[in-house]
Amino acid sequence: MKSILRRAGATAVILTVTLFNPAYAQDEFIFWPDADYDPAIPSFEDVLGYNPGDRITWHRDAIRYYEALQAAAPDRIFVSRYARSWEGRDLIYVVVTSPQNMARIDDVKAGMQRLADPRLTTRAEAEAIIADQPAITWLSYGVHGNEISSTDASMLTAYHLLASRGDQRVANIMRDTVVVIDPMQNPDGRDRFLQHFNMSEGLIPDDDRISAEHDEPWPGGRTNHYLFDLNRDWFIMTQPETRGRIELVQEWYPVAFVDAHEMGSDGTYYFAPEAIPYNPHLAADQRSSLELFGKNNARWFDIFGIDYFTREVYDAFYPGYGASWPSYFGSVAMTYEQASSRGLVFRQYDGNRLTYRYTVRNHFVTSLGTAETVQINREKLLTDFYDYQVTAIEEGRSDAIRSYIIPAQSDQPAANKLAGLLVQQGVEVGRSTESFNACGSEYGAGSYIIDTSQPAKRLIRTLMDPDVPLEEDFLEEQEARRERNVGDQIYDVTAWSLPLMFNIRSDSCSRSVTPSMVAAGPELIQPGKVSGGAGSVAYIVPWGTAASARLLANALVRGLKVKSNDLAFTHMGNRYPSGTLIIDVADNPGDVATMMAELAESTGADIVSVDDSWVTDGPNFGSGNVIRFSMPRVAMAWDNPTRSYVAGNTRYVIERQFDYPVTAIRTSRIASSDLSRYHVLILPEGDGYASVLGEGGIANLKDWVSKGGVLIGIGNANRFLTSPDVDLLAIRREDAVYEVETEDSGSDGDEESATVAGRFISEESEYRDLIIPEKDDPDSVAGVLVRADVDPDHWLGAGVASTLNVLVRGSDIYTPITIDNGINVARFQGAEELLASGYIWEENRKQLAYKPFVVAQPSGLGYVIGFTQDPNVRAYLDGLNVIFMNAIFRGSAKARPVR
Repeated sequence: MKSILRRAGATAVILTVTLFNPAYAQDEFIFWPDADYDPAIPSFEDVLGYNPGDRITWHRDAIRYYEALQAAAPDRIFVSRYARSWEGRDLIYVVVTSPQNMARIDDVKAGMQRLADPRLTTRAEAEAIIADQPAITWLSYGVHGNEISSTDASMLTAYHLLASRGDQRVANIMRDTVVVIDPMQNPDGRDRFLQHFNMSEGLIPDDDRISAEHDEPWPGGRTNHYLFDLNRDWFIMTQPETRGRIELVQEWYPVAFVDAHEMGSDGTYYFAPEAIPYNPHLAADQRSSLELFGKNNARWFDIFGIDYFTREVYDAFYPGYGASWPSYFGSVAMTYEQASSRGLVFRQYDGNRLTYRYTVRNHFVTSLGTAETVQINREKLLTDFYDYQVTAIEEGRSDAIRSYIIPAQSDQPAANKLAGLLVQQGVEVGRSTESFNACGSEYGAGSYIIDTSQPAKRLIRTLMDPDVPLEEDFLEEQEARRERNVGDQIYDVTAWSLPLMFNIRSDSCSRSVTPSMVAAGPELIQPGKVSGGAGSVAYIVPWGTAASARLLANALVRGLKVKSNDLAFTHMGNRYPSGTLIIDVADNPGDVATMMAELAESTGADIVSVDDSWVTDGPNFGSGNVIRFSMPRVAMAWDNPTRSYVAGNTRYVIERQFDYPVTAIRTSRIASSDLSRYHVLILPEGDGYASVLGEGGIANLKDWVSKGGVLIGIGNANRFLTSPDVDLLAIRREDAVYEVETEDSGSDGDEESATVAGRFISEESEYRDLIIPEKDDPDSVAGVLVRADVDPDHWLGAGVASTLNVLVRGSDIYTPITIDNGINVARFQGAEELLASGYIWEENRKQLAYKPFVVAQPSGLGYVIGFTQDPNVRAYLDGLNVIFMNAIFRGSAKARPVR
């Protein structure tokens, strides 16, 4: 049996028809009680040939349906594109409101812009705006492509708002609010999921959790083309989907923002209020307003008899979520999570059959409930939005940190990128046009100044502070859970300070800093320059920035001959760091001067032209300490067992941040393929390489390395490289170190015995010592920034900052390599100096001290390089770019394959 919502004249009725679809056998299914729909507005069935929840809608069909709605009611809905995915799919947004509001939609947006800046809008002016201003509700769906129900719910929401007749709640929503719908934040991932699902679908929908239609192959549909979790990308804005969305959101400034997700299939439904910990930079009224939305959603769920939970699991501490980032311009931002059917029907652990229609209906109900809450509380939410800006400015004026200063510095491209990133998110950043003094320090022209007395103050502090503290009572609870061997409740990383991740200097100052300055722009790459005009001998590119690495990659792609000095040198009174690039005029095409100018412009690297090769200190340009680059062919393992995030993030960094091509090879093919045409092979994080590659694959890798290949292991891929059965890296993963020594239990030594000698336990502390296992992994760390020192004398450390900030996650800690086997090129600092930001377990802090981050081991004519932590996490650890590029480009230049 299948229930279908149809229109008879002007009245919606439930018709029951028989279809061979036992997964949907139920007497009636009501999306909304007593609905009366206008037949002039096209339904799902009219356009797509099926009813809501009967099928999972493709990206192209969702757009087709929204365009049909727009054609039917152009005075109440418009559809527009705001971005395009890597795979060429349009991302659209949909605006739904009354004809009266639509006719003045530009004024509505202008009103929100005025409320967003109290420096330009007085209290009286704000009250006048609020009296006549529709509030904007933003409903965002499907950021994870395999969380499928929300997109169909978005379509049903738009249909209901346009077609519903006689429902005063809908009339009020249309009159008092503007509803903006972002129906599909990740079209590439959604269509990837659907491609698999449709290929796996059988005669009838299968509810078995182990059936193929519920078992996505690598990499799954969650992520976008480059396998990014778009729900972690909001403040770093690496992906086109995110960049378009953030620009659009700042155009509208919604007072409420919902990010509709799905969770594991055995759950129920989650909506706000959120779980602790809270980010301390959020305003109190934002947190209290969550109750308004939660209570109204609960009221509707009670009417429908839907189970739900609140205040558990899902927090908004990390600012990179869709449910957190909008909070920092004053919105009430929330996550909604529906248990996923991951298809048309799923049998939950208790035997309940969760249908897709049910999941669509639940997101539809909370979508309407959210819009209704905004309508009922329109004046309060608009006032709160304005007050958020007022208090942000006041706090900036009175807080201990009044200004942040990013000095002009050696890694100026990184400073430029950080400033541009902030500007793109609505932060006002100035750039000094003169030298100045502030808070006891001198700063050069070109330094960036961020005054926290501005509406974006809370975002500034969240992204720029070295640390955002977790609540003490929350941390006490996590330590207590850990002691009981119960998983902690830290949902994501606890450290994300942009200056630390970019590894640049940023100073705070307690007063306003007002030298002569101009407004900084949103550009992430500012053009470099060629000093000295056309060179007759060579061009020198100082090494040590992402810009210089980008220039090297582009120069090699364009066929230029490039050399690099392993050691620092002095030329014409200028000191150049180790790794500095040298492009000889004689070795390159006649238009090399033009090419250098173009590369400076596009990569942001500064270049110095020289007419004399004489070096006054350090190796000359023809020294044995100067290496020549060939254009390395870079490959990486793709597919199982790699962790898709790491594989995708790594590929993105190389291809999109450094413009260098990568060949992705399915891991199983590495076992038997001829690898001789590749110079570098990257094994992204992943546990299970040995079983995929087998003995033959291990032998193939060893042979390739010995003949001059450079093998790079990332994260726990080093478990494979360091395994005694593989032994490509002469380090080992460590067990946990306990503070107490476990005593002999009294066993007679017979491990097969059913009994052991008895003992008295005289006190609780002795009991706690006895329950500690003899051998275990260190406790897993959610994500903290720690410091690592770099060996400046090794070629991998050429041009790299003396200290790096590394994001440590997980439980892997490795022994240092002995000097007869290789070099610990970067090692973590001592326990007292180690932590840069975030919360780390005390035992991990002590055990991680002086352990390696980067290890290099020669092997025959090649090298094996291990990064014990992922240097490319979410593509936001820019401070690690140079050492990773050294591994690829300098590593391949140092190896000695037959070329």
